[in-house]
Amino acid sequence: MQSQPRFFRDGKYLLLFGFSAVFMGNFGQSFYLGGYGASIQQSLDLSASAYGLIYSLATLAAGSCLMVVGGFIDKISLFRFTSYVSVGLLIASLLFVFSSNVWVLLAAFFLVRLCGQGLLPHTGITTMARCFSADRGKAISVAACGVPVGEIILPLLAAILISLVGWQNSWLFVTLLVPLIFLPLSYLLLRNAQQKGFDFMPAKNSLRQGDNPQGRAEVLRDKRFWRALPAVLMAPFLVTGLFIQQSFFMAEKQWSLQLFALGFIVYGLVHWLSSLVAGVIVDKFTAVRVLAFYNLPMLLAMVLVAFYSGDYMAFVLLGLLGVSIGFSGPVTGALWAEVYGTVKIGSIRSMTTSFGVWSTSLSPVLFGVLIDKGVSLATLCLSLAAAIFVAGILAFFSYRLKDFNPV
Repeated sequence: MQSQPRFFRDGKYLLLFGFSAVFMGNFGQSFYLGGYGASIQQSLDLSASAYGLIYSLATLAAGSCLMVVGGFIDKISLFRFTSYVSVGLLIASLLFVFSSNVWVLLAAFFLVRLCGQGLLPHTGITTMARCFSADRGKAISVAACGVPVGEIILPLLAAILISLVGWQNSWLFVTLLVPLIFLPLSYLLLRNAQQKGFDFMPAKNSLRQGDNPQGRAEVLRDKRFWRALPAVLMAPFLVTGLFIQQSFFMAEKQWSLQLFALGFIVYGLVHWLSSLVAGVIVDKFTAVRVLAFYNLPMLLAMVLVAFYSGDYMAFVLLGLLGVSIGFSGPVTGALWAEVYGTVKIGSIRSMTTSFGVWSTSLSPVLFGVLIDKGVSLATLCLSLAAAIFVAGILAFFSYRLKDFNPV
């Protein structure tokens, strides 16, 4: 393992590329797009259910396409792949600017979810997993910090832009940011990283190191994968469902909107810090060992919310969720490389990311159905706690340390 100073000195350009790719992906994340909901519904005269249907359809389609498109990161140059994805985000932004009907809006949501939520973070995390070996966990944690930094900065930026220029014109900011800042910065960072000795092509970077080039077909036939998958998907599934149905939690616990908004700051900060800590832990103990345990803070959050009330519980809930979400990026990002190698890591990650996107489409609907059926908050939380526990048990009996691939 490299020393910390050498890790940052030699890898600073590539680490910054990973961080910036993940950060740019925030423009397609639910926490950013959520600030546009009311304005879009009012502008296009959409009901809440119609708006939710458009958003869900676009997300499901994007998740499906991600499985196909994401694998190209294994086949073409990294900068070319990044450029294509960035142009997709730019086109999505222009579609938002000119959204005058539901069909244009659907296309905009599809592209921003595909390129933003899906492919840009996929690019950053896959690059970290492929190009760093001994310090893979720390590298992924640095890149993954792009999400909590975005959670702290971007919702406020969106609110300011919408108030100044309207929701449609606010997307002009992204259309300028991509070609003027992100793409030139990516080119410079990747060029400097190559000069430092980093090689981005999977065949050169991995086959010479002895990777076993397992692809999607081999992974899908692996029973261990299916035992590990519930633990991998649990955090995004639960957190997305809770965030979309947060009004139910606030009403049941009598939390004000202002209180919950303050809790989001705690969530973002804890997410950020736990992501950094997780990288160190993954490098020390491996993702294989950590997988079964990183959702325990989320389990504790569900149990506590089921039995305790009070304003302080909003901060406890969001803080504990932030811990598990912070760990999820480094743990799941390193896991597939540890077990299956890095030759086809882009293809494998795009597949598992698609599963994650599908799960985040399902949870708001499932939570909504249960709430409409009259399920109490305590019952919902305890059911989720039981599901987390079962997922942890399955993960414990999935991959073993002997499966660890050290490259």
